[in-house]
Amino acid sequence: MAQDPITQKLLLDWFVDLDTPEGLRAELIEGELVVTPVPDGHHEHCISRIVGQMYRGSTTDTQFSGNKGLKLKSAEGHPQDHVIPDGTFVPEEPRLFRGADPWMPCEGVSMVLEVTSRRPQVDREIKRRCYARGGIPLYLLVDREASWTTLFSDPESGDYQELRAAAFGKPLALPKPFSFQLDTADFL
Repeated sequence: MAQDPITQKLLLDWFVDLDTPEGLRAELIEGELVVTPVPDGHHEHCISRIVGQMYRGSTTDTQFSGNKGLKLKSAEGHPQDHVIPDGTFVPEEPRLFRGADPWMPCEGVSMVLEVTSRRPQVDREIKRRCYARGGIPLYLLVDREASWTTLFSDPESGDYQELRAAAFGKPLALPKPFSFQLDTADFL
């Protein structure tokens, strides 16, 4: 539901000043406060495997941050989205993470990563739209419930126009700037 500008400003101000309890993370997505618990071990295992492959296989130097807050363009009638991807990849240069605020702009981000948790629809649909609106070129989704890894690309008009997917156990080709085959066998 769209909100008037005053409500949007109040909600955003309240969210930015929110003191999230330890063990939880809070995001403001399409005008909704989304609070999630600390992820389980398999969730973190998938992230670790992807990051390791990125550093070994990527044809470009990259930096990684887990749980880095991003400010994204909002949906019409909502305050600015504040989303925390499970992983954010940026080029080595310029060093975007150095000196960045807790909620940094998304300009320059190469790819974001999400591994589904208790609310997979948030990652499959809502965050996908958020990242596309922000113009993030690549969105990698590890869907543990469906046992698929999907790479969304070509953001336009509030969604990604292209996708390629692989069932767990099959490789998934990552395009430039990474340019390697992501091994998903260890996600099973």
